[in-house]
Amino acid sequence: MTEPKKSIKARLVERINRWMYGQWIVKHVVFVFFLSILAIVHIGNGHYTDNTIRNIGKAQTLLKQQQYEYKTLKAELLYKSRESEIAQSVEKFGLKKLSEPPVNIAQSK
Repeated sequence: MTEPKKSIKARLVERINRWMYGQWIVKHVVFVFFLSILAIVHIGNGHYTDNTIRNIGKAQTLLKQQQYEYKTLKAELLYKSRESEIAQSVEKFGLKKLSEPPVNIAQSK
């Protein structure tokens, strides 16, 4: 004869009891182990990504600072290499700009 159908509540309780007592876990231990490893890899990948993004941000900030410093030094060099600035800086040593062109001295052979 046929068995009477169990109610939904009874089937749910039976499944929970089977799961709670480890029958499902024992039966599927390889799959549970695989899921655990995937979870660990996923968490590790998240941490690695966060650190990488943080390092990229630091590198971008450092690069911008270096670019600003380069542009500042380049502008100072262009300013100090102008003829008037050079003449002004060498006056301290008693050097003056020539007012007449230089004379060529030729050596006879």
